[in-house]
Amino acid sequence: MADHVILTRFNLPSKGAESYVRAKEGWLTERVALFERYCLPSVLAQSDKRTRWLIYFDPESPKWLKDKIAQHGDAYTPVYRAEVSREELRSDIRSLYSQVGEELITTNLDNDDGLAVDFVERLCAAPRPTTTAAYYLVNGLIKSPGGLYHRVDRHNAFVSVRETWDEPVTCWAHWHNHMHLHFPVVELGGAPGWLQVVHGGNVSNRTRGRLVSPDAYKASFGASLDDVTAPGSLAVAQDRLVSQPVRFMRDSGRVAAKNAAMKVLGKGGFEKIKQKLAARG
Repeated sequence: MADHVILTRFNLPSKGAESYVRAKEGWLTERVALFERYCLPSVLAQSDKRTRWLIYFDPESPKWLKDKIAQHGDAYTPVYRAEVSREELRSDIRSLYSQVGEELITTNLDNDDGLAVDFVERLCAAPRPTTTAAYYLVNGLIKSPGGLYHRVDRHNAFVSVRETWDEPVTCWAHWHNHMHLHFPVVELGGAPGWLQVVHGGNVSNRTRGRLVSPDAYKASFGASLDDVTAPGSLAVAQDRLVSQPVRFMRDSGRVAAKNAAMKVLGKGGFEKIKQKLAARG
């Protein structure tokens, strides 16, 4: 049997472009609200209750945030670190268990995202690999001011890594969209397994996919979709014929430009360019 741990970076002091977004006034307050609205309830609602949850916080977090964390009780294990090395991560994960199973599964979860109630159950029931492997539930939902969108993302941010307990590398070993370059990948289909929310404080999320009614997904995502109205037939038709092709062309251009920049600049150079652009606001 595999042990399962969710890993979340809440407000770790970050480098690169994201640091400028997180330094803005109100970012932390908004993230706590999103966490309590989407992320926390979705983990507590999991049908498989064996999951452990590690959340990393900045040691310099304000008192009001630490009070909030205390109010959340034993929903997760908070860890305060300025940065997290692989050795520290392994130690923190191991400390969650008095006795471990045969394998370890780790899943990345951002603090403003949510999971379907059966995410963990489906993940843990997936075929076991013969070696370390990355897992993706490829279908998900994106909630934006324009409505709810069904998205197929084969290399999404909800990546999991299944491996032995012998010096695990975890789901934080590489960028979530680069895992296929390092590990065999297992893609799991089925109903949407995750929810991303487009909001003003997003670093990278944007509306993608096709417009859908929330009705078919409310059982899996609970109150997260309560404020989403079902689109009319005209809105769906306009999305299919006009908006969706425009989004596809936009995203294809961005992906092509990003890949070209990565080849020329490398990962480090690409991050430096992002940082300079973010600093300009």
